[in-house]
Amino acid sequence: MKKLLLLKLTCLLFLFGQAQDKWDLKRCVEYAVANNISVKQTDVQARLAELTLKQNKASQIPTLGFGANVSYSSGQAQDPATFALITSGLWSNQYFLQTNWNFFNFGSVKNNILGSKFAFDAANAATDKLKNDVSLNVANAYLQTLLSIQTANAAEVQVKFSLSQLEITRKQVAAGALPELNAAEIESQLAQDSSTLVTARSNVGQAILTLKAYMSLDAATPFIIDTPNVERIPIENIADLQPGLVYTLALKNQPQQKVDALQLQAAEKYMKANKAAMYPTFSLGAQFYTTYTNQTYDYTRVPIGITQYVGSVKGTGDSVFYNGIQDYIVSSKTSYFKQLNQNFRQSVGFNVNVPILNGRSLRTSYDRSKWNYKNYELQQQLDNLNLKQNVYQAYNLALAALQKFEASKKAFAAADRSFDFAQKRYGVGMLNTIDLLTNQNNYFKAKIDLLSSQFDYVFKMKVLEFYKGMGIKL
Repeated sequence: MKKLLLLKLTCLLFLFGQAQDKWDLKRCVEYAVANNISVKQTDVQARLAELTLKQNKASQIPTLGFGANVSYSSGQAQDPATFALITSGLWSNQYFLQTNWNFFNFGSVKNNILGSKFAFDAANAATDKLKNDVSLNVANAYLQTLLSIQTANAAEVQVKFSLSQLEITRKQVAAGALPELNAAEIESQLAQDSSTLVTARSNVGQAILTLKAYMSLDAATPFIIDTPNVERIPIENIADLQPGLVYTLALKNQPQQKVDALQLQAAEKYMKANKAAMYPTFSLGAQFYTTYTNQTYDYTRVPIGITQYVGSVKGTGDSVFYNGIQDYIVSSKTSYFKQLNQNFRQSVGFNVNVPILNGRSLRTSYDRSKWNYKNYELQQQLDNLNLKQNVYQAYNLALAALQKFEASKKAFAAADRSFDFAQKRYGVGMLNTIDLLTNQNNYFKAKIDLLSSQFDYVFKMKVLEFYKGMGIKL
């Protein structure tokens, strides 16, 4: 029983810890980058580019192949071991090992390797670019969520204030100091403030769902966002983020510019490789070969003693015999491994391959690679122009956001002061309820405008810092 209670308590503590687990911007970005499908796809493309690089590197290594076959032929055929013509059924078995090495090709292989290396680096840079894009989107959604939370908090304070004001007014109405109309007007304002609070809280939920979508996080996952004080978010001085300087740094550190530069280098190397393919290729080759057939025989001389009648002796009639030695040829099929040893052959050759007529395929590949290079060159110019446009636009937006933020601070200070005076005058009966509510609404609107302009300014500055190469951080 104690173990069961301890287990339940541990589970409750774990769930409580999970519920209190907060997500800051760094964690949101890291989760988004790790789980974004598009990022995973670009990473797969990078792995494919890496395989191409490995294959091109391996093309420098001499080829080596081993083979074997067994065949049967009938009728007239040539014995592959003795090259004699035979008419009986022939079984044969061959083994061969061959190698080839292209030792000179005018840099075709080398440039293909370099081209695939730059293409692989470009694929990795493309993955980094997508990660940056995801980070920027998550940062924007994160700040929008913070803004919606601050707006909801301000709306909640407004409701509490209207409720407090209503209680005070009701007491004054009950005492006969104010007419019932004053209480009704504040009740109407309270209803409006409550509706605004409901909308603000709904916006918080929607902002969190949007943030989860950018993070590729399940919508049903418990989620509590960390709410740093916006006043403490470090921001660069806009004087240090002049567009010319930021653009110069962005050309060096933005992933898209790295992608363009690497793709251009890869296209140049592929162009050189295709040009070299139109020149002769020099290679060395070697082959080792052996065979076995069922028609190969070993012949052996066997000496045999013989006695041969020569004639007879004249007069006596005695027979005369010749005793001697005569060689006989004995044949037997040559053993399998003995044949493989006897028939082992080897050859080495020097080869030159000169492309002359090939349907213009090599020339077309070379011309296509030249236009590919030109296309990447134009793409680099276009992306640099877009980057410059984006940097200058981000600077102007940040400058405008700063000016709006400064104006909103002044407007809020004036609205705060006016509302403070209005409360005091209303408390002594020198201001009617409509004017009080007007000042109250002006105060609330100025506060919301201040929050909105502040978060907008922070994000616009973070975009400038992003182009400068400082990343996204709060």
